[in-house]
Amino acid sequence: MPKITVLGYGTIEVEKGRKLVLGLIDNGVNILHQCGGKAKCTTCRVEILGGDFSEISPTERNAFVKKGIFDDNLRLSCQVLVKGDLEIIPIMTLENSGMESGPRPDE
Repeated sequence: MPKITVLGYGTIEVEKGRKLVLGLIDNGVNILHQCGGKAKCTTCRVEILGGDFSEISPTERNAFVKKGIFDDNLRLSCQVLVKGDLEIIPIMTLENSGMESGPRPDE
C-alpha cells in the first residue's frame, strides 16, 4: 500500500487508486472539503512535494483558474488518485481555517 507523508501529521497508508482526500480523512488528517469532492470549492488543496499521483484533469485545472490559483505544486485532494508514495502539505485544514467540512466526498 502506498505511503503518504503528510507534513505535520506523519505517514499514513492509502490504498492505491483511492482519492487522496478520502485517504486523508480516513487517517485522521482534517483536510477541509466543502463541495463533496466535485472540484468546485478548492478547499481541499494540498501542496505536492513529491511522489506518484494522477495527472491534473481539465475539471481540476478549471477550478484553479476560476479561483485565480496558479501554482503547479497545488492539487485538489478530491481529484488526486494515489498511484504510489507521496509527500504532501495540507493547505487548508479544519484547525487552520476555522471552517467546517461539507459532505463526505464520493468514493
